[in-house]
Amino acid sequence: MKSKKVLKCTKQFIALFLTLILFISITGCGSGKAKGEEYHVGILSGLSYLAKAADGFKDEMTKLGYIEGENISYTILSTESDFEEYKAFSKKFVEDGVDLVFCYPTEAALALKEATEGTDIPVIFGVTNIEDTNLVNSVREPGGNITGVRYPGPDLAIKRLEFMLEIVPYAKRILLPYSSESPVCAPQLEALPAAAERLGVELIYAGAKTPEELEDIFNKYDSQDEIEFDAIVSIAELFAVEPVTFLTMIKFANKHNIPMGGALMEYDGYSSLFGININEYVTGQKAASLADKILKGENVSTVPVVTDESFVQINYKELQKQGFDIPESVLNQADEIIK
Repeated sequence: MKSKKVLKCTKQFIALFLTLILFISITGCGSGKAKGEEYHVGILSGLSYLAKAADGFKDEMTKLGYIEGENISYTILSTESDFEEYKAFSKKFVEDGVDLVFCYPTEAALALKEATEGTDIPVIFGVTNIEDTNLVNSVREPGGNITGVRYPGPDLAIKRLEFMLEIVPYAKRILLPYSSESPVCAPQLEALPAAAERLGVELIYAGAKTPEELEDIFNKYDSQDEIEFDAIVSIAELFAVEPVTFLTMIKFANKHNIPMGGALMEYDGYSSLFGININEYVTGQKAASLADKILKGENVSTVPVVTDESFVQINYKELQKQGFDIPESVLNQADEIIK
């Protein structure tokens, strides 16, 4: 009788053991996907000049073992800073039931956070300002269903101002044009007064709601007998990189021999002098590493936000064209020199 009980217990143990082995074989990678199934990942791409972020994300995902056509597929939806489209595309990703979304820039992340609220769809952001946007609770524990790669906007704004003064040490009054409607501007503008005081320069703010308003501002400056500023520094916002507004500023700058830099932009034969930004491709790679952790079972709410490093670009050709004598100390800071 005792041997029958032992045999019965042994059979139960074997059955339990086999069940456990089967479970591990299916979920051992922590992905939550059975063998043969594939992840469906959405990419919400805002602003074509940031497209390398998507390339970096997909390339790194491939290195991490996510092979397109085998165990992962992508849906990429793109727009050019149209918030209504951000919202519509975010809603579509939710309706499609994607497993994860990678998005950029800040406005795309805000739209996706709103659209995915109450769902279990994790969102990974890139090229995104987290200051004053309520995207995350903190860097260490973002909370909710969102984490990503922070764009160091305030830090870069200060570096842009400092760098301009290395190129133009005589500058005493700096114009800061910006979109007053953009949520990413305030943290950068708040960081600059202390830096300006330390550097001994005065800041002149030129906020505008629309490209037309910005054009009006520069037309007024153009009509003055004497220009009241020595340089133009762009912070990280849309006016600096959208063709229409960029041309408004750079044509004025060139006409009056005023140096303009901050965001490196080239369009229609015009160029700013330098840009201090981030490497969008590397941003995508970092975002992929976060996505991998989440797809393997980590809770998105506790995956810390990481921060991008600065990437310095100098248009040496344009600096020479405008007659600037560039110190070696400035050139040594460049990650990329355009000649």
